Amino acid sequence: MANENGEWIMHGVSDRNPSCIKTVDKMIDYINEVGFLPLFKNEVEGFSVEEHTNAKFWWTEHERDPWLWRELIARSGKLAYGKFFNKKAGFISLKWLPYFINYRRDGYDFDALWDDEKASYRAKKIMDCFDARDEYFSYDLKETAGFGKGGEKNFDGMITSLQMQTYLVVKDLKKRKKKDGMEYGWSVALYARPEDIWGKKILSAYKEDPEKSKERIYRQMAKLHPEAFDDDIMRNIK
Repeated sequence: MANENGEWIMHGVSDRNPSCIKTVDKMIDYINEVGFLPLFKNEVEGFSVEEHTNAKFWWTEHERDPWLWRELIARSGKLAYGKFFNKKAGFISLKWLPYFINYRRDGYDFDALWDDEKASYRAKKIMDCFDARDEYFSYDLKETAGFGKGGEKNFDGMITSLQMQTYLVVKDLKKRKKKDGMEYGWSVALYARPEDIWGKKILSAYKEDPEKSKERIYRQMAKLHPEAFDDDIMRNIK
């Protein structure tokens, strides 16, 4: 999605294009095949859900709506969903998630990161909440961690950073409900630690040097997108 002359343009493909993906299950299969994929178009040509779907179905709540798919995929647990690519949303397969975790965390679990004075106090306030519960909707986490009115600032920025570091992922997305049970507004993210969703096996790449995990990810990108510039690849995976 790009802003062209003040108008947001979706760069999708027609149904006649062989690369057009028409079902959520096919999208899951495709992401498992390539390993990881941002939601929206970026500097690397073809490296997005947007560029493999028909633009007319976005934000329609149709069964072919990729914006709806992201909810179904996050809820399924078949892929990891969150802001993983240059602070923007996308998916990582469970095969590749251990390497992203090892690389992005630099081999640290969060407590060790804090002990080595490499984590901020505000990040710790958020992550400490997950010692009491496995999951939080964003509005609940904001209050519990002390980012409510008059409290700590930049909750959204901290949540994005913790997703980029793979300490948190989006487990589900659901709309809030009024007292009468009617749903309203945009869907709200339910956050969790990846190890609380998929178990300790998701930390299996901790045994290798984080730089090796980074190299694995880079090689996969370079293999799939040989025409891409190194800087553009690194902008999406660093």
